[in-house]
This record gives sequence, structure tokens and C-alpha cells, in this order.
Amino acid sequence: MPLPATITDRELWALTLKVERVHGEHARAHAAERIAAATAAGETIGVELWEAVEQRQQQLSCALPRKD
Repeated sequence: MPLPATITDRELWALTLKVERVHGEHARAHAAERIAAATAAGETIGVELWEAVEQRQQQLSCALPRKD
């Protein structure tokens, strides 16, 4: 089941950036945990939501310069 049309791309980016800000280097692990929890609960929309966040995290990691 795809995400509801009421969840905009802008909202998904806002959530992604908030997760990054709140969880820092653990942001990707947080998204993975949320996917696992939604999967276990049978929440298809939750899985789709957090997979969308995970995709945006990947885009961010490719776009941002690496910290050395």
C-alpha cells in the first residue's frame, strides 16, 4: 500500500531532517528500528513512511560532504 497522498514530499523531507537532527549519527539506525517495529505490528503505512525516510537519508548521505 503506497503512502497516502496527504503526506507530501516536503513533509517526508521535514521528518527526515528532524530525525537527522535529533538522532545524529544514529539516525539511520532509528529509521531501521521504526521499519522493524512497523513491520512487526503489521503497519503497512508505517513501513512505507519509514522506508521513504530511509531513502531520503541515503540521498542526504550522497549529497553532503563527508566529515573527516
